[in-house]
Amino acid sequence: MSRTRKRRMMNQINVVPYIDVTLVLLVIFMVTAPMTNPGMVELPKVGQALKQSGDPIVITVQKEGTVLMEGKEMQRDDMLALIRQRLAEAQKPVVVSADKNTPYGEVVSVMDLLKQAQVNQVGLLFQNEK
Repeated sequence: MSRTRKRRMMNQINVVPYIDVTLVLLVIFMVTAPMTNPGMVELPKVGQALKQSGDPIVITVQKEGTVLMEGKEMQRDDMLALIRQRLAEAQKPVVVSADKNTPYGEVVSVMDLLKQAQVNQVGLLFQNEK
């Protein structure tokens, strides 16, 4: 006597292989993540800096806190008025240079004044050490 068994449809999915694959992928990502360094940024070299057409407006902050604009000593309010006038004539970049012994706060206050004057192109002037 032979027994005939009818095959029933299976209504469940075996998820164990999916869990195994997921865990293997998790381990792979955990091992390789520290090896990548997404925070690396290639900054431009000084020799590759953009060339500006025309001469910029140079503002110098001395270590005593006095402000010179293109070689002439000025009060900060007078400097703001002159910069607004120059920028109305032609859109020029403004460059701030400071003595290395100048307090950081003095340079920041000059840059804040430039921001109040709505100067969009502000840079810092420095000298290459060769």
